[in-house]
Amino acid sequence: MLTIIRERLRQGHRTGRFPRVAPHLPERFRGLPLIARNLAPQACAAAVASCSFNALSCPGDQLRVDLGRCLFCADCPAATEHGALSFSSDYRLAAGRRQDLQLEGDVYRLAERLNDRMHKLFGRSLKLRQVSAGGCNACEADINVLGTLAFDLGRFGIQFVASPRHADGVMVTGPVTLNMQSALLDTYAAIPDPKLVIASGACAIGGGPYAGSPEVCQGIGDLLPVDLYIPGCPPHPYTALDGLLRLLGRI
Repeated sequence: MLTIIRERLRQGHRTGRFPRVAPHLPERFRGLPLIARNLAPQACAAAVASCSFNALSCPGDQLRVDLGRCLFCADCPAATEHGALSFSSDYRLAAGRRQDLQLEGDVYRLAERLNDRMHKLFGRSLKLRQVSAGGCNACEADINVLGTLAFDLGRFGIQFVASPRHADGVMVTGPVTLNMQSALLDTYAAIPDPKLVIASGACAIGGGPYAGSPEVCQGIGDLLPVDLYIPGCPPHPYTALDGLLRLLGRI
């Protein structure tokens, strides 16, 4: 016991100071995309064609990125070759509406606080039931990280619970396979009203790399009313934490 106490004193306080202090992320981190202006039509069309996940479109002469479909993989060679698209280190990506995930130019609308009634209920204490609806476990792993001492999700009054009957909302990961659809809907039905729905990761938002497959439901937007979208593949823990705190009016 004394050895453990000495080691804890040696290690000191390890919990990050977010949101009072912005996190320092490595250079290789891919955050909010940066879109070049006034692209040539040929460059814009080539960029759109080079995305394997239909995350890029080109209305007019301006490239548009659907962050709900983007995997942040940087594997769209034409986009990077022509300088049409690059990635910043901005981890703030969570949005409150599906249409807000459409990034065009420099304007991106982040998630906003819940309405007064919902904020009064959940602003200080939020319990979530997490459902892995056919995911690859990457999103689930990064959500699990939020419970470690570095992030300490519980200090904000946010916790994951085992039973939907003890939850205030559900956080969904994965593209919702047909085998998981009924389980997800049953979980949602078991949560007392009023309740929240959070789509975490590209798969939960729009199907991710599985979009178009007859075996998945292309995300949860057509199944449940979503209150928060957290883009990424997987979303960085700070991206998820930032979105949750914005939803609760803490940022």
